[in-house]
Amino acid sequence: MQELPYIILSFVLALAISLYAVPVVIRIVHSLKLFDKPNERSAAVCPVPTLGGIAIFLSFLFASSIGLSGNEMPGFIYIIIAVTLMFFVGLKDDILDISPYKKITAQLITAFIIIFMAKIRFTNLHGFLGIGDIGMVFSVLLTAFVIIVLINAFNLMDGIDGLAAGLSILAATVFGSWFFISGHTDYAILSVSLVGAIAGFFYYNVYGKANKIFMGDTGSLVLGTIMAVIVIKFNELNIDQSQPFAIASAPAVSFGILIYPLADTIRVFIIRLLQSKSPFEADKNHLHHRLLTLGFSHKSATYTIIAINTLFILPVFALHHIGIVGLMAFIVTVGGILFMVPAYFIQKRHLIEKNDPQQQLLIPGSTYEFLKNRRSALQMAQKRPASKTVKLQTFLQKLNLW
Repeated sequence: MQELPYIILSFVLALAISLYAVPVVIRIVHSLKLFDKPNERSAAVCPVPTLGGIAIFLSFLFASSIGLSGNEMPGFIYIIIAVTLMFFVGLKDDILDISPYKKITAQLITAFIIIFMAKIRFTNLHGFLGIGDIGMVFSVLLTAFVIIVLINAFNLMDGIDGLAAGLSILAATVFGSWFFISGHTDYAILSVSLVGAIAGFFYYNVYGKANKIFMGDTGSLVLGTIMAVIVIKFNELNIDQSQPFAIASAPAVSFGILIYPLADTIRVFIIRLLQSKSPFEADKNHLHHRLLTLGFSHKSATYTIIAINTLFILPVFALHHIGIVGLMAFIVTVGGILFMVPAYFIQKRHLIEKNDPQQQLLIPGSTYEFLKNRRSALQMAQKRPASKTVKLQTFLQKLNLW
């Protein structure tokens, strides 16, 4: 418990700096007229200052550095270098815009820094499919993939007020609590520094009126990078099951803690690829857009998603002993059903069109038309009754609620 003061200091310092820095950033953004303007895929209804990630980054940087001054943390300097790289990439994107391919290149460099310089990577699959320790090549590929997925997941879910910030606070609190009780003070400090930095921003993002601000890519890329480091370390520290408070099925538990950002990103990427679009092309296919379509406000949609994600975490920890396959089956089944619920009610109330390019409820339009035309051609060739085409289309519409 002698490390507790460092943890408390890190949180309080990050929160205080963030609460002070956000209004300063807002004044600068106003003077430079750097606003996030509403567009066809934005949930914003009026221009709002962006670059709130500057306050998050600075708060996290100072608080974690001071908090860790009395605690040795191998690779910390390289973690900061990786986070700083993504900060400047996000800053440039918020001000000038950069292509998705340049973003991916920067993310690969970030992954290289984390893997080879900070020496943070996956080394074990925790018995998944009977596999324990893994070789260097597979380790590097897997770690780089997870880092890139998590960075983009947090970047993509930054669509409505408080969502990316709120889910980051939830995830960092859960991971940080485990780090603390299991005796890994360094990563507990890293986690609570992130919580404090985001909490100050969250206040202005959700409840700000004169001082409202968005985090932008400057913030979301930073959040994704730090969260990737935390997730990898959580898995690595749970390899030895003889340690106190060890969590079995750590990979599945990690997925459960981050169920919304990961599942929503995977689902949206699949929809875009089926539409022959770039997976990084913006649209309104995210779950939070579905909730807005159902009449939720930004605040109510955010708190609904956070509440569901929170409730999801509880059984994931309770069932961590059933094995990775069993736990992932539970997560995919329950998560899939939950993701279908908003689409079901939108369909029932006929709130959007089937082939709306911005909110694809059913099978993506191009794929749906392809299946329909292909089926029709086969029917004409084989002289099958047209009624079966109707039945097939109806079945596909009812089946695909994602």
